[in-house]
Amino acid sequence: MTKLERVREVPSGPLTPEYVNQKTKDGWKLSAVEWEREIEAPAGDLSEDVPYGLRISDGGKRLEEDAAEKQALILMMDLIVQDAPLSLVAEELNRKGLRTRSGANWTPGSVFDMLPRLIQAGPRIFSSTEWTARTRHLFRMA
Repeated sequence: MTKLERVREVPSGPLTPEYVNQKTKDGWKLSAVEWEREIEAPAGDLSEDVPYGLRISDGGKRLEEDAAEKQALILMMDLIVQDAPLSLVAEELNRKGLRTRSGANWTPGSVFDMLPRLIQAGPRIFSSTEWTARTRHLFRMA
């Protein structure tokens, strides 16, 4: 059985064709590209994104659950608890028609990016009626 090796590199300059060709020659396959840039934030800006699974209420003063995003979080948690690979989690989310907040399909990387949110939302998920109903069969005595 073959094993997949992954390496994350932080380049010191722009990628050159020679560098990419050498990595390919060494047996590596490009699997992702991540871009970043600095942007100006307004002075004193304390704003942050609304956490996935929540939305701003109609009155604009509270956060409330977003039903579709909550279902995505529950499905993610369910599959991750079952030790499913992130690629399978992404496939299941997409198969059920659940999308990222931007409306894109889920990828293993976008699921990975949700792990901190799942840790934050975990206590609420585990105490929800949806979670209890999903996991009830696991604890039944035969």
